Amino acid sequence: MLSSSCLSLLELSSVDMLDFPPTPRNVPRTMTASGIVSDKCRGRTIIVANFLPVHAKMDPDSGRWNFSFDDDSLLLQLKDGFSSDVDVVYVGSLKVDVNVQEQEEISQKLLEEFNCVPTFVPTSLQKQFYHGFCKQNLWPLFHYMMPISSYQGSRFDRPLWLAYLSANKRFADKVMEVINLEEDYVWIHDYHLMVLPTFLRKRYSRIKLGFFLHSPFPSSEIFRTLPVRDEILKALLNTDLIGFHTFSYAHHFLSCCSRLLGLEYESKRGYLTLDYFGRTIYIKILPVGVHMGRLEFALNHSHTSIKAKEIKENFKGKKLILGVDDMDIFKGIGLKLLAMEKLLNQHPELRGNVVLVQILNPARSNGNDVLEAKRETYEITKRINKVFGFRGYEPVILIDHPIPFHEKIAYYVLAECCIVNALRDGMNLVPYEYIVCRQGTSQIDEVLDVSPDSPHTSTIVVSEFIGCSPSLSGAVRVNPWDFDAVAEALYEAVAMPALEKQLRHEKHYRYISSHDVAYWAHSFSQDLERACQDHYSKRCWGIGLGLGFRILSLSPSFRKLSIEHIGSAYRSASRRAIFLDYDGTVVSQASLVKSPTPEVISILNDLCKDSNNTVFIVSGRGKDTLGSWFDSCKNLGLAAEHGYYLRWNRDSEWEVSTLAENFGWKRIAEPVMKLYTEATDGSSIEPKDSALVWHHRDADPCFGSCQAMELLDHLENVLANEPVVVKRGHQIVEVKPQGVTKGLVAERVLSTMIASDKAPDFVMCIGDDRSDEDMFKSISCTSYSSSLAVPPKIFACTVGQKPSKAKYYLDDTTDVLTVLQSLATSTSGKLRSGFEARVLFEDDV
Repeated sequence: MLSSSCLSLLELSSVDMLDFPPTPRNVPRTMTASGIVSDKCRGRTIIVANFLPVHAKMDPDSGRWNFSFDDDSLLLQLKDGFSSDVDVVYVGSLKVDVNVQEQEEISQKLLEEFNCVPTFVPTSLQKQFYHGFCKQNLWPLFHYMMPISSYQGSRFDRPLWLAYLSANKRFADKVMEVINLEEDYVWIHDYHLMVLPTFLRKRYSRIKLGFFLHSPFPSSEIFRTLPVRDEILKALLNTDLIGFHTFSYAHHFLSCCSRLLGLEYESKRGYLTLDYFGRTIYIKILPVGVHMGRLEFALNHSHTSIKAKEIKENFKGKKLILGVDDMDIFKGIGLKLLAMEKLLNQHPELRGNVVLVQILNPARSNGNDVLEAKRETYEITKRINKVFGFRGYEPVILIDHPIPFHEKIAYYVLAECCIVNALRDGMNLVPYEYIVCRQGTSQIDEVLDVSPDSPHTSTIVVSEFIGCSPSLSGAVRVNPWDFDAVAEALYEAVAMPALEKQLRHEKHYRYISSHDVAYWAHSFSQDLERACQDHYSKRCWGIGLGLGFRILSLSPSFRKLSIEHIGSAYRSASRRAIFLDYDGTVVSQASLVKSPTPEVISILNDLCKDSNNTVFIVSGRGKDTLGSWFDSCKNLGLAAEHGYYLRWNRDSEWEVSTLAENFGWKRIAEPVMKLYTEATDGSSIEPKDSALVWHHRDADPCFGSCQAMELLDHLENVLANEPVVVKRGHQIVEVKPQGVTKGLVAERVLSTMIASDKAPDFVMCIGDDRSDEDMFKSISCTSYSSSLAVPPKIFACTVGQKPSKAKYYLDDTTDVLTVLQSLATSTSGKLRSGFEARVLFEDDV
């Protein structure tokens, strides 16, 4: 067991480091399906990220390493979101190289004093992993930059991908060294560790895993260009909870899962979820917040007051526009400067009265693109100052060196407007920090001679392509590529009436102060706990090799149908009823040839040879199609169109259901379906005697699914007074008469057997679609003959692992045919004459 950290934010103090207290408020609790989740002790939380939240520096005189917490690290700040009895442990790498001989000693020191577990990544591997695959492949792609040519970025390099896997495995090894598998929660951060969930899930199937992506997630059209797209998606699906800053990022991820893996998401009580091999993966959408205690403490710091007075004097009589950005190609600094140039050109009255102060944070990566962006920044700045500047006035001031936090806070306090013009960014907390600083404190207001009664104001110009934009409804949103529009937005911001500035500021501050980093961390941890609640209520199996590994999670009562189990019951039975589905059960849905194979015909005829078998076929297909396909099966009973037509054997006539006699509703439904068919490329209408079916199997997956939901709603409205039901199945929307169901067919067949004193003591039903659930329910609820000494043995079996009324499952059509062949041959040596064998196949088309 790891020891608790002996340091906290309150205990940090040095000349160069501000002492920031926790956020001074109670963290609100979040509602769940079962009520409010209490802050009870629930084991440790292990935070895993690329870098630990610590600074490491070697003393040049003694040669010893000195460590201190990194106050700017989000990982450190989120600790405020956990209750005091939750121990937080950090796993990550250091930003410095440590000799192998020193690693054990340093590991012990970081563990005991900082609750940190260092992952030592060799320099060569770090270069390929972080500066290679992360920064040259993932980071540009997630920011919509594709390497169309070698001059526009680095193309996929498999050795870098292998380095990424190797590094992730090292992190997994470290997590496994310290985790208590039964109690601890693991929270993984950002794109550097996206395959880590697979390595961890492979070690322990019930590990409690959360993942939060701090960068954008690109659209499926961008993400699908990545050669290892499936591996990354499947790895993320090995978590229990996946977090994103905005709905658009989450929607892109879900779209990728739909298009690449065929997974459909749904909403459960307000939560977006994906069902993946029996596991439910929850999707959380919540932007991260700022550390209120840290900012408020910094506002009251004496260094901040001194610097604020200095800045106020330097820019006396001028309106200050502030930009704070990392030096990289996605921050749109050049476009921001062009907008400033356009502003001064179109509004001469602002010359000498408006100054843009652009703070450039150090670049996080090196490369020609960063150097080019920096060169462009200086070039445009020089031009603007030359054209519009004069003695004592520079329109643009660049601060291109690291500055203390208190100095940045001082600029926030005095800026009339803050502009964040990024072309694409994950969250970007600069606008949040600016708003909190503009709210100020009584101490900073007193230093700057601001009346306690004076209203606080702020204006923000924000790119619509960054994560914080949706939450800042009072900001002036811009397209950063349109620098003419950005220039007008800047003018709107500086010329905005004071009352409007105040109202916008108050709206933003209410949101930011109540949705800070503690709220974000607390909310995520509570949802992670909720997502892991059913870990021990299901049985789990690991399947797949390598990065294709996943967990199959099933209810304890839901198990695979074994040949031995059903074979024993089949051989001991005196009367049997067998119901099978067609498409997706005995013939694969993916097969282009839909007619039954010779193998299927042979198996069915073998089953029909046993006179103790009552075997019937129920399908969604038309009677003519089924009749021609199974013409060689003399004793095979057929029920077409979900039982609207029923034939007991090849020589009998088709019986028509009396439940549906009026089909006037078709004149209403068909024009609606035609409208959606014309609007949905790849869709089609299948007319039946008793039903109409709209197919979207060949349409775009996302658009087809969306159109199906719209069509379902449309048809339900226009057919509200008609005796029909509108149902959505697997890539279909079907309208059929009320009461015509597969369940009714099974009930009719079983009732006939019971009335003939031939009640079955063995009933089997296998199907794969939603309408087959009616069959499963019917065979379980039928009142069988009291003459039976014991109740019949019932085998309801679905194809594929999914929620079902069935108690058994088989993986695919191959398994189904194997079971049927086994049953057909198990009594071949003891064939009986008498009651005519009839087999009923059910299908959903």
